[in-house]
Amino acid sequence: MDETPKARTSEDHGYLLHEQVGFLLRKAYQRNCTIFSDKIDGALTPMQFSILHRLAEDGPMSQNMLGRSVAMDGATTKGVVDRLSARGLLRTERDPTDRRRHLVSLTSEGVALVDSATDAAIEVSADVLDPLNKREQQTLIRLLGKIA
Repeated sequence: MDETPKARTSEDHGYLLHEQVGFLLRKAYQRNCTIFSDKIDGALTPMQFSILHRLAEDGPMSQNMLGRSVAMDGATTKGVVDRLSARGLLRTERDPTDRRRHLVSLTSEGVALVDSATDAAIEVSADVLDPLNKREQQTLIRLLGKIA
């Protein structure tokens, strides 16, 4: 005889998984990642693209600052930078103004890849937002910015 208690259900507590912000954000992010992977043809992950794009926009910076600028923790940033460096897309050099710090920058190959990937990333955003009308798209971006 099984004496495992029966878990409460949404009928008991009112929690509907498919209406929860975290669940919906995860599903939306999965959709974004799938479209991104198709458009970028597996050349980069969204996190790798963020690193390359930030460096293209802002130039060389410390790994710590780079991670903060794309909302990644230190360990994740290090892993991404190491993988991109191993592929020849990034280089690390001593900061000429502070010998204790290293600066991360794009290589020529990194510049070429981020340039081509940016066009695809623009298409990714358009495809992800396609189910929404223009006003809904603007509202979603604004609201996500408020909770991010």
